[in-house]
Amino acid sequence: MEDANGTGTMIHFHFRPFSKLPEVQTLIFVAFLIMYLVSVSGNISILLIVWTHRSLHTPMYFFLANLAALETCYSSAIAPLTLASTLSAGRTLVSLAGCGAQMFFFIFLGSADCILLAVMAYDRFVAICHPLRYSLMMSWRLCARLALGSLVLGFILAMQLTVLIFRLPFCSSKEIGMFYCDVLPVMRLACADTRVHEATLFVVSVTVLTLPFLLITLSYVFISAAILKIRSAEGRHKAFSTCSSHMTVVLLQYGGTSLIYLCPSSSYSPERAQVVSVVYTFITPMLNPLIYSMRNRELKHALKRAAMRFLSS
Repeated sequence: MEDANGTGTMIHFHFRPFSKLPEVQTLIFVAFLIMYLVSVSGNISILLIVWTHRSLHTPMYFFLANLAALETCYSSAIAPLTLASTLSAGRTLVSLAGCGAQMFFFIFLGSADCILLAVMAYDRFVAICHPLRYSLMMSWRLCARLALGSLVLGFILAMQLTVLIFRLPFCSSKEIGMFYCDVLPVMRLACADTRVHEATLFVVSVTVLTLPFLLITLSYVFISAAILKIRSAEGRHKAFSTCSSHMTVVLLQYGGTSLIYLCPSSSYSPERAQVVSVVYTFITPMLNPLIYSMRNRELKHALKRAAMRFLSS
């Protein structure tokens, strides 16, 4: 990977700074740092709360804990290098191997995240549409297999796409028009025809974004029909509240990523991509634990009890 240009020259990349003004770069660094710390602390808190409270040992919270773990790793794959580059105004150098590693974990964890959101929608579908068969249909063995399956599929897709891209020749050290090693900006630095690689990226994007989103949409069509059949307003509100947080997270996650990866490569805009990417790399991982903790009654009560025990100790 280090000798991709065939000349023995070490290839290094650097990220394009958001602004040429040091003051603006410092403000962006502080904002990114705060979002990263909130994201990591919030997701780790959810993971620990679910782990330590036996009342939350259900399939829904099992998947939520897995999502929190994925979000923590996902943020940590992007944020440290972005923070270092932002503070140095884009002067931080990234080796070809380092860029490949970051891209792999970005695709791997991001893909697993999207697939897991579809799994969580299926869990809500079974819970609301088939409540009497829920414990039978959503056994712990099936839950573990679904969570592991999202990781395995994400790993396979990430490995194939990353290896394919970094077998391209890169002629010299260049600037990546992004704040991390994203697929399209890196691909555009190659000194070769990338049409096959762009087609592969589109197939991966459809697999990770379109298919899971269609499954989520189908699940919520059945869920909505089932909720409308509930006679009591309290019952409808309870059923809807268990899904509203998940729907919010889905819209945030799929909305930003679809704007980048499902649009034709000819319409790709580095400036727009840089702004939109902030949403799903920093803002969404930060908001996810806040959304779930505010909209989920059981999790909110567990967090309050944990906070009260911590303050009283």
